[in-house]
Amino acid sequence: MEGHQRTAQLSVLAAIVLVAVKLVTGLATGSLGLIAEALHSATDLVAAVLTLYAVRVAVRPPDREHPFGHGKAEHLAALGEAAALAVASVVLAALAATRLASGSGADIDAAWWAFAVLGFVIAVDAFRATASYRGAKRYNSPALASNALHFTGDLLGSVAVVVGLLFVRAGYQEGDAIAALIVAVLVIAAAVRLARNNVRVLMDQAPEAAAGAARDAIARDEPGVEVKRLRVREAAGAYFVDAVVGVRPDAAVGQGHALADAVEASVREALPRADVVVHVEPGEARDLRERINAAASGVLNVREIHNVRIVTVEGLHELSLHLKLPPSLPLDEAHAVATEMEVAIQAAAPEVSLIHTHIEPLSVERSGAEVEAGDERAIIIEVVRSLTGRAPEQLRMRAGERGRVVALLTVCVDAGQPLRDAHALASRIEEEIIRRAPAVVDVIVHTEPRE
Repeated sequence: MEGHQRTAQLSVLAAIVLVAVKLVTGLATGSLGLIAEALHSATDLVAAVLTLYAVRVAVRPPDREHPFGHGKAEHLAALGEAAALAVASVVLAALAATRLASGSGADIDAAWWAFAVLGFVIAVDAFRATASYRGAKRYNSPALASNALHFTGDLLGSVAVVVGLLFVRAGYQEGDAIAALIVAVLVIAAAVRLARNNVRVLMDQAPEAAAGAARDAIARDEPGVEVKRLRVREAAGAYFVDAVVGVRPDAAVGQGHALADAVEASVREALPRADVVVHVEPGEARDLRERINAAASGVLNVREIHNVRIVTVEGLHELSLHLKLPPSLPLDEAHAVATEMEVAIQAAAPEVSLIHTHIEPLSVERSGAEVEAGDERAIIIEVVRSLTGRAPEQLRMRAGERGRVVALLTVCVDAGQPLRDAHALASRIEEEIIRRAPAVVDVIVHTEPRE
């Protein structure tokens, strides 16, 4: 952020020079417009000092007392600038109104060198406004943006003073006071705009454009995600996004976490300087099977359910499933868990008339060494080739129970084949291998799309 601070330092130096030049020239010529511009630049000097301090504070990293960072220091500085501008505008307007009412101003000396000074002032104002605008755009800094607005107002005010002195040279002495009033109007307009923009940020008013970009990014990249709540706030060009999203009620914790990561990545792509926090909640179940799975998974002691089958008999749904529990669990406790699960399912899916639960133990992890099983390997390759037209891509043989073998194989099928057909093919392979190779106790077929 060195360039960020360098731009603010240049603004401070330029403001000091302009205050001195305008004040000396205004006192020498008696021009209220120039004195008003000197006062205007004095407020800019205060604003530039505030900006320099603010950008140094704003770039500090978050700490224990400021976990969201220090970015709002820039908005506080900009609000201070707005207050200074408002006070200056009231003083300028009062001085100009007094001079117009009294009709004074005949002692104004609209000398040529005053115009030369104003030409120098306009050139400096143009440089300051351009540099601050570029810095604000490059670093996304509200404090530098407010400086750019001030310096543009200074530029217009200086042009108004030039016009007023031209009227004085032409014999219209009130032209200088009118120019001072124009400067006052420009100052109060800038103050109102600054106050409104920075109060909006300090009050955490939602930036509609940023919130819309975040919501659109989630909808584009994660079309199945239900966005329940999205809150966005801004500080010094950075965004803080809180999102609550709904996932399938039967989704696992890992799936919910993966979805949260995907949502965070989508929002950060749309808002690169965003700090994103995603909270995952169960969404609405979209069908009967999701409601059943969600209800069963919500029972504390349920470890795993599978082979969920729903059969409709005379308009009523009958459900059967396998429930896995720790193998050391006593039967009475296992039955109690199954009963609790059935009650939960009945509450979530009252249209289910009958629930049949098969309780089985969780598989205990065993070590399985690689085995050759040459005869079984040859049979497996022959079966896969006969059903798919080619040998399996991978084939591993593991030692099973009582000297029997577990076969793990990968086969390739057409990429466009429906999943149900691919699964049916895998089932045929499994059945044929077990029929022809009695030593194989289990076959696990993994299907991949054929390139």
